[in-house]
Amino acid sequence: MAKYTRGTVTAFSPFDARADAEALRKAMKGMGTDEETILKILTSRNNSQRQEIASAFKTLFGRDLVDDLKSELTGKFETLMVSLMRPTYIFDAHALKHAIKGAGTNEKVLTEILASRTPAEMRHIKQVYLQEYEANLEDKITGETSGYFQRLLVVLLQANRDPDGSVNESLVEQDAQVLFRAGELKWGTDEEKFITILGTRSVSHLRRVFDKYMTISGFQIEETIDRETSGDLEKLLLAVVKCIRSVPAYFAETLYYSMKGAGTDDDTLIRVMVSRSEIDLLDIRQELRKNFAKSLHQMIQKDTSGDYRKALLLLCGGDDE
Repeated sequence: MAKYTRGTVTAFSPFDARADAEALRKAMKGMGTDEETILKILTSRNNSQRQEIASAFKTLFGRDLVDDLKSELTGKFETLMVSLMRPTYIFDAHALKHAIKGAGTNEKVLTEILASRTPAEMRHIKQVYLQEYEANLEDKITGETSGYFQRLLVVLLQANRDPDGSVNESLVEQDAQVLFRAGELKWGTDEEKFITILGTRSVSHLRRVFDKYMTISGFQIEETIDRETSGDLEKLLLAVVKCIRSVPAYFAETLYYSMKGAGTDDDTLIRVMVSRSEIDLLDIRQELRKNFAKSLHQMIQKDTSGDYRKALLLLCGGDDE
């Protein structure tokens, strides 16, 4: 796995799991709850330290920290604290399981995770899904989706994208021409060509293909996808293209739209803030500033309230004025 260093949350030092466990127990014991202590501790320790705290909590008090958090906290703040406690390795598998369970599938979550994770991360997710839920992720997803949307999800689930290497310019030219003929030049669209090329070629190759495509067609590949496809497939193709160009820019846009306009998509806001907090949230903040002239800190400040807001702002880190 790549070593990520652009997160806002890093290992806390000096760290004392027992002292943290004791402080958390005290914050939840008896009448009333000291939310401030809970949010300060959980947002300033990294995920592996939070797991050590949970283990110390059980050792010292014979109680389950997550169960206690669930019984003491409520609403979005509870969801955020419980999400922070979820072990990193199971976070994505858990989100996917909930996206495909019960009535209706949450295509937004499937799209976000499958488009943005690396092949190594994807292989890991499939393995964990099998271990934790004794089910095959691909079977579950194909059972709940259909059409070209399903096919592209399956391609991405194979996690067989070509590794980055030296780019062959004649293959770049060829792929760009194939995409041009499959979309703009064709009456109707050959979706399969888009799925194969966008789902399997290396990141560096595709970045060159997008440039070449612009030269040949006069359009950005996103404009063509927008015109030639629709619905869930369109959203997934666009997410894949955006992640090929820049994963932090993709998440900056995701966060921006989770808070823009009336109402907040709290599920997305929590999922992205927690899952990227130790990976690339600093880069995401930068991209949000660059592409939307917005500070993540100020957007959260304006769109949320209470302890939920305090905790999100601590995860966000600084303000990009």
